[in-house]
Amino acid sequence: MATAAPNSGLPLLYKQLEPLNSQQHGNARVRRLTHIPELGHVHAVPLTIDEFALAQRHYPIIFSSGNEPVPLALMGLNEGVNTFIGEDGKITEPNVYIPAYLRRYPFMLARLRPDTDELSLCFDPTSGAVGEFEEGEALFNDGQPSEATNAVLQFCEQFEQAGQRTGLFMQELTKSGLLMEGEVAIQPEGGEQPFVYRGFQMVDEEKLRDMRGDELRKMNQNGMLVLIFAHLFSLAQIREIFGRQVQQGKGPLAGPQLGQPAAAQA
Repeated sequence: MATAAPNSGLPLLYKQLEPLNSQQHGNARVRRLTHIPELGHVHAVPLTIDEFALAQRHYPIIFSSGNEPVPLALMGLNEGVNTFIGEDGKITEPNVYIPAYLRRYPFMLARLRPDTDELSLCFDPTSGAVGEFEEGEALFNDGQPSEATNAVLQFCEQFEQAGQRTGLFMQELTKSGLLMEGEVAIQPEGGEQPFVYRGFQMVDEEKLRDMRGDELRKMNQNGMLVLIFAHLFSLAQIREIFGRQVQQGKGPLAGPQLGQPAAAQA
């Protein structure tokens, strides 16, 4: 999920990718990122199904438009608006759940060559997190990966595995025919017309209710049903995000709704 060959179709936030190795980075250290400047203008972040239970408490979980949808955690309703991250890229609420996609940055596993499935640990050298600093944790000890590097590698491997499970879930969800084009209307108090948000996909509750018992039983047994309900319950957070935008002065007219070309305002 969200992996690509270096410098070719890089995923969200990554400007460059450089393979981590002891020859080039033997004296390098990794330090904790206190902020990611670009993140303050990111309104939707990829999410894995492993995170649905925690993420649904804080963010609406939607699915991107198109033939190959992916789950997204909405951090803002308008493109370029993030209600949880400040303009400086710093988290404004320390207790909010941070998606694993963000926590793994600036590292990721990537294919160095298109003719192989082998993944290598890479990092974004523009992040400012890796370098020959005085502070931070060493990435190599005597030419061997340090505990810090092994921990990063393990986290990235777990993320990739979760991404594979998410891909299988999305295949089954798409095949089920339950996805529909989403639309959410929010009527502000005292407003003449509601704000209508489109440009995403969501589960059709009516179709879900009309499914045959054997189909629902299969979804319950393979774990899909609980994920679908987490998604549906999370949609109530859209109104909360709307309120946060208004409170922060990033109101609903800040840009295209949900960042999709089809977005429109009533």
